[in-house]
Amino acid sequence: MKKIVVLGGGISGYGSAVLAKKKGFQTFLSDAGKIAERYTKILDEWGIEWEQGGHTMERILAADEVIKSPGIPEKAPVVQALRERGIPIISEMEFAARYMGKARTICITGSNGKTTTTSLIYKIMRDAGVNVALGGNIGESFAYQVAIADFDWYVLELSSFQLDGMYDFRADVAVLMNITPDHLDRYDYCFQNYVDSKMRITQNQHSRCSFIYSADDEVIAAEIARRPEMRMRQLPFAAHSAVASAAGDAFLMPDGEFTVRVGKQSLTIDTQKMQIKGLHNAYNAMAAALATLAAGVGAEQIEKSIYAFSPVEHRLEPVAERDGILWINDSKATNVDSVWYALESMTRPTVWIAGGTDKGNDYEPLKAFAREKVKALVCMGVDNKKLVEAFTGVVPKVVSTSSLDEAMRAAREEAVEGDVVLLSPACASFDLFKNYEQRGELFKEWVEKSILNS
Repeated sequence: MKKIVVLGGGISGYGSAVLAKKKGFQTFLSDAGKIAERYTKILDEWGIEWEQGGHTMERILAADEVIKSPGIPEKAPVVQALRERGIPIISEMEFAARYMGKARTICITGSNGKTTTTSLIYKIMRDAGVNVALGGNIGESFAYQVAIADFDWYVLELSSFQLDGMYDFRADVAVLMNITPDHLDRYDYCFQNYVDSKMRITQNQHSRCSFIYSADDEVIAAEIARRPEMRMRQLPFAAHSAVASAAGDAFLMPDGEFTVRVGKQSLTIDTQKMQIKGLHNAYNAMAAALATLAAGVGAEQIEKSIYAFSPVEHRLEPVAERDGILWINDSKATNVDSVWYALESMTRPTVWIAGGTDKGNDYEPLKAFAREKVKALVCMGVDNKKLVEAFTGVVPKVVSTSSLDEAMRAAREEAVEGDVVLLSPACASFDLFKNYEQRGELFKEWVEKSILNS
């Protein structure tokens, strides 16, 4: 009997273990930390052996194949030991795709915008009555859904870490939003390594597959130019570049309308009527429209769903407005490019809260918007030195704080009627919080308690 070891007991790990068990493999799950009770309960129900708080290397190194959760870095000792033995390591996505039958996939990746785009694509498909599941970085575990249900389509948000463990997997519709420096600490601080990871979204695609990408992204354009072997149907979207593709494309006009065309199908969207605002959301909507047209959804349904779609939690999420001050939660903006789009969309004087675990950021691209729109920067982190140095002299006031409460009090002190307080960190959350979700939730709780109920 083939031995499968699953590393990591989070949402990716428990789902992979359940699928492996269902397929008759000898399954063992190991997590160096603590596994959430809701997951251990499911593992026990399926009769899956598991451990937490450390790795039993003898059992792990006896595996025929290992499914690694995306949060475990390549430099982790357990991964290095497996590499030395030559034991294959794959991702949940690679494993689950082997057993999804005739189902098809829409896969979304990019440094920014992928969660909103994925959520919008899922909504369009679901509204159209498609038998569709949501998975990957958001939603339920892809592997778990393959194990317990039968879907026709899977809409999957994929991180670079998940793509790294995918080899034979093929996306029927691949969406690449953009490529900007992010997670460079996981890629030996080499941007090209990260670029190569993102471009894996196109691997194994053939002429009946679709590749949707930003033609405004110079990195993507350069990669396509040096990959003449790409034979899939290419569907670019853009706001600045002159794009045209025989297969289809989307372009944002200066009046705020964009037209989307795939084959003989087309539609037009007025971004002023969308609930999600800003240039970044125009890109997201163009990509979602192209993807769902390519998947066979009707133009009229796509238009209805785009206009009805509301902002994603933690991504430019309006929390409250009190005394003329608008509080916005953009905790998911964990890199410079995300914050660029956030600042670009600001139309009021902005008190900007940023900071956290720096991932090798270059803040230079933010300085033009910071000069124009930011009245005060509140730095929130264990070490704010890099942020303080970058923006001193760029914005009128820079305040350094070391906790959420201290940062929020400082922001409230700086904001006046007509201003926006924007939490858009440009950094990972791990110095003060478990993840960006907790950071965003605590931001919202503070606003509710100290602003709305004060």
